[in-house]
Amino acid sequence: MNTTELPPLRGMKVLDFTYLLPGPYGSMMLADLGADIIKVENFNNPDLMRISAPFIDGVSAAYAHINRGKRSLGLDLKTPGGREIVFRLLGEYDIVLEQFRPGVMERLGLGYEEVRRAAPSVIYCSLTGYGSTGRYAERAGHDINYLALSGIDSYSGRKSQGPTLSGIQIADVCGGGKNLAIAVMAAYIRRLAGGGGAYIDLSITDSTFALSAFQAAGFLAGGLEPAREGEILNGGSVYDYYRTSDGRYLSVGSLEPKFAEAFYRAIGMDEMVSPGLLSQEELMASKRRVAETIASRTLEHWRGVFGGIDACVEPVLTMDEAVHSPPLADRGMVADVTNHAGRTLRQVASPIKICGKGTATEAGAPIGHHNEEILSSLAYSRQEIDEFRKKGVIN
Repeated sequence: MNTTELPPLRGMKVLDFTYLLPGPYGSMMLADLGADIIKVENFNNPDLMRISAPFIDGVSAAYAHINRGKRSLGLDLKTPGGREIVFRLLGEYDIVLEQFRPGVMERLGLGYEEVRRAAPSVIYCSLTGYGSTGRYAERAGHDINYLALSGIDSYSGRKSQGPTLSGIQIADVCGGGKNLAIAVMAAYIRRLAGGGGAYIDLSITDSTFALSAFQAAGFLAGGLEPAREGEILNGGSVYDYYRTSDGRYLSVGSLEPKFAEAFYRAIGMDEMVSPGLLSQEELMASKRRVAETIASRTLEHWRGVFGGIDACVEPVLTMDEAVHSPPLADRGMVADVTNHAGRTLRQVASPIKICGKGTATEAGAPIGHHNEEILSSLAYSRQEIDEFRKKGVIN
């Protein structure tokens, strides 16, 4: 194979103890780029992502997506045999991802110091809601809490209604999952250059706060506290969503002068082209006129109006419309993968395509689907594997 066709992370070997969304999303990114990942999962207390409907061949579609490209090892880490298997795996799989509260892996005998003694060059990433230090270190949390505590929810949503829920888990995915992948790849590159192993303490809340590129930067530089509908990008300008007469929505991102001019001329508000300096009251009055104008016609009408105009105006599409329309349909953002039963599943493709490739081809499998394959590769005999099963070490 030509070296330019090799997956970029070929040779990276990862033990993944993470669950639900943040950690598994990050390790999926690594798997999509070619990393060899074993997902270690307690069959007595399985990943709750597995109960998310719908199910295909007995496996959650969401689980099969988020855990594609990973082999499944069903293991009871509270047993001596379970820990023995992990330490044998560490001889080769010396990147460890975990997502438990601080102290859990230590109580299992698999904390960073214990693992480092067995694998001195280990890269060990602990992903938690609030980090391994500080007063919130052992506190429980979810995406909504991380957004709240990062300050972002204080200027998101509407003045009249307060913060609103997003359709996706921004903190979990963008703060947790993606930063996990970045951090592990950075540590891996450093190790390849002779820098040794690393302990990575990654907080989802820290990472979410860091997403606030404009508002936090301005505030920390002495600016005002950001407020709902008080910023250019959060409802304080024409940049917004507008309801159409048929109950659909149009996204308007016409900020720069050339886009604003094209937008206003297209909707018949020529007086707003170079209107001079407007007060906040005048700006909001013009925005109400924009809303009234857009509300007077259907989404299809506005799609026709803006179809040939470069004004940063686009329809809000349903999921079905999105996957069958540009740009997603043109960019191959739906991939075919194969599940444990040989069925072809359609999944969201990786957005990272290197040399045209970038999505793992095997869907996430039932717990322990690869037990025998993995244990045999560690030189365990058939008798030893059967004994592990009898003792409840594996399922």
